[in-house]
Amino acid sequence: MRESDQILERLLTLHPKIIDLSLDRMHDILEKMGNPHKKLPPVIHVAGTNGKGSTISYLRSILEAANLSVHVYTSPHLVKFAERIRLNGKIIDEDYLKQILEYCETINEGSPITYFEITTAAALKAFSETPADVLILEVGLGGRLDATNVVDLPMSTVITPISIDHEQFLGTNLHMIAIEKAGIAKKGIPLIVAKQNAKVEEKIQEIAAKNGANLMNDWSFEKLKKGFRYKDATGEFNLPAPNLIGDHQVSNAATAIAALRHQTNLTITPEHCKTGVTKAKWPARMQNITDSPFGRLLPNGSELWLDGGHNPAAGKIIAEHFKGEKMILICGMMKNKDVKGLLEPLAAHTQKLFGVDIEGEVSHTATEIVKFAWALEITAQTATSVEDALNQIDNKDPVKVLICGSLYLAGQVLGDNDLIPD
Repeated sequence: MRESDQILERLLTLHPKIIDLSLDRMHDILEKMGNPHKKLPPVIHVAGTNGKGSTISYLRSILEAANLSVHVYTSPHLVKFAERIRLNGKIIDEDYLKQILEYCETINEGSPITYFEITTAAALKAFSETPADVLILEVGLGGRLDATNVVDLPMSTVITPISIDHEQFLGTNLHMIAIEKAGIAKKGIPLIVAKQNAKVEEKIQEIAAKNGANLMNDWSFEKLKKGFRYKDATGEFNLPAPNLIGDHQVSNAATAIAALRHQTNLTITPEHCKTGVTKAKWPARMQNITDSPFGRLLPNGSELWLDGGHNPAAGKIIAEHFKGEKMILICGMMKNKDVKGLLEPLAAHTQKLFGVDIEGEVSHTATEIVKFAWALEITAQTATSVEDALNQIDNKDPVKVLICGSLYLAGQVLGDNDLIPD
């Protein structure tokens, strides 16, 4: 076990709840730390339900194409915690991570604080101590009361598509969830909003006006046979197809471009955008892992895909990508996720499903997932692991297999196949 992991285990015990949305504890610890959140590079603050990670990957790739140094904060991690904190494009050094975690643990003096809050405080310290041109800061949960929302004057704010997720914390309908997500809107700061459900869009506009945010709605995009066209008040240009897979990635890429073209701190050209969208990488989102130890367990000519999407909107996106093709699903999901909602749009595309537990996590059992599949008339059975499921596929002809349902499961698969994000 890494020394940082030992510290992280201790930090998990500081609060009786994993999630307890509030900004009070963050302000308290940041005050003790000398307010590192007020010493950051220019911040792009990103909230939303779907497409946050992909949008962030386009932002980072475009900024780096412009030869700018970029910090990135994301969650959760896939294989190791350090992935959450990227300093100038590189995952934080283990020794430095250990140092800042120990510092936060010491200065907190055992006060109640959630795991995400104290680790976010550690990340903000690292970002404040390391020079960069820009920091891309991903909201952990919601927005209004998220630990990242201590940044009062970001350069830009972005809201990706909102759908039902984390209902026990954010509310049981889109209206309530939109209020929480739109809470990152700040007075006088550009707010870029991806295409939304009409009622969600209306609520975001209401919150943006209340907060005095500069809602930027002069931009649009159009899919082309080979790529897409982006347009806003200052011009338009064509771009190649995004590097990430799926029709929805055009929207994510366009949202990132809009965010970068509606700020005045940095110079971003169409050429930077074109280069950036073709080089973006984001693991466990429609990732082809056919060339891996797990992929080599399948018949020759087969494909093995990995996707960490875990809500009904993700199910629809996956279904749109595979269109009329039949797949074998290997599915594991966290206990608080909607199995039926994910599987419903995939039912017509599923040849067979294997339900699996997610080792070490509070997940639906393999049997529970299989029962959800049966209710949708999907042929299904349990497996003891992803590898066991792959070994149970006895087809002689090539097959297309998708491992899906959870970023935690995806992280374990990447670790098992030595596909560590860098």
